[in-house]
Amino acid sequence: MRDKIFVDTNILVYAHDLSTGDRHAKAFSIIESLWEAETGVLSTQVLQEFYVTVTRKIKNPLKPTDAREIIRNYLAWPVQINDPEMTIQASEIAEKNNLSFWDALIVAAALRLQAKKIITEDLNHGQIIEGILIGNPLL
Repeated sequence: MRDKIFVDTNILVYAHDLSTGDRHAKAFSIIESLWEAETGVLSTQVLQEFYVTVTRKIKNPLKPTDAREIIRNYLAWPVQINDPEMTIQASEIAEKNNLSFWDALIVAAALRLQAKKIITEDLNHGQIIEGILIGNPLL
């Protein structure tokens, strides 16, 4: 079995935002590879942030119906539902690792899904947090 890779919101957004040029091409290729390998994992937080970003914050926002369809497709991946216990866990991770609460919630979700790597632009490339490697595939 191949290692699970947790995808943060920014990578998912770039994969679906055609206006981001080279970042779109790289992120799209990465997501495509994760589909083929069946190794991508997400959380409800990522899907929620994705919806808001692609329907309101990008240069050419998607129609809500299109964004919902994309999210429905990603429900084929393992998705961690953030529960109240994860709030406590994320607060502890944030305090221990000097992270924002929201970044720590990503780490907590990745831990629950037993991901070996988180791909994101938001954390330090090469850093290991709670045993999970952080990678910025857009470098």
